[in-house]
Amino acid sequence: MRLEDMRASENVEDRRGMGVGRTGAGFGLGTIVLLVAGYFLGVSPQTLLGIVGDGQMSSQQPQGSAVTGKPGDAQGDFAARVLGETEDVWGKYFAASGQRYTPPTMVLFSGEVVSACGSTSAAAGPFYCPGDQKLYLDLDFFNQLATDFGAPGQFARAYVIAHEVGHHLQRLLGITEKVEGLRARSGGGEGAHGISVQVELQADCFAGVWAMQDQRVIEPGEVQQALQAAASVGDDTLQRRMQGRVVPDTFTHGSAEQRQRWFARGFESGKIESCDTFSAGAQL
Repeated sequence: MRLEDMRASENVEDRRGMGVGRTGAGFGLGTIVLLVAGYFLGVSPQTLLGIVGDGQMSSQQPQGSAVTGKPGDAQGDFAARVLGETEDVWGKYFAASGQRYTPPTMVLFSGEVVSACGSTSAAAGPFYCPGDQKLYLDLDFFNQLATDFGAPGQFARAYVIAHEVGHHLQRLLGITEKVEGLRARSGGGEGAHGISVQVELQADCFAGVWAMQDQRVIEPGEVQQALQAAASVGDDTLQRRMQGRVVPDTFTHGSAEQRQRWFARGFESGKIESCDTFSAGAQL
């Protein structure tokens, strides 16, 4: 990616190195294991955040003061530049239809973090919390993406951030609220074509739209990095790796093929209207 052409966002809250004070039940080893298993087996972090031993929400609080603004280190700067590009692209996209884009804040953390969705370990992976409109990222995940998931490259990392920003778009567009209504009426049923899968694939598609709109900073061949990253975190890929078998009825993010296809669909169309995963039905 042409980093020199990318504007670094100021909407960054750096909590790296901050401790998490425990005034409630807190994390135990079992909780961390649950989060790790949940992430790799495709369980949405939102279903695990803040849930501790007896099922009660922890009242953990961050210790110290976060630093806001552009990070001074290379990895933080990269993340801020990708976030800045999403702000510029989606700002123009929304303005074209007479709307105003309100960007999310990116929280950089290490180890554990407290959000409006609860407390979680970095093992749960990057996530977006609609309650505070912030996306949370432990930058060590990028190393894991390259070494453990076989998805190296700058644009693979950019895809991760763009996907989480996609969840922010869902909140701005009223999709998140509608999804909660759908979940309530469906009784929480999921599976290969479940609501969580539709939500995640739409975020992949939105990431593709962003990539299409921002090709000025993408080097030739880099889109393939995003496709590889999407495949590497497909539910079937992770399940096959962790448990040796695939159980489609437990999917929450979509298969490798689905995640690649919906990212590609957004990239090819360049329009968020092409990302209606909720009307796709059996063609999801």
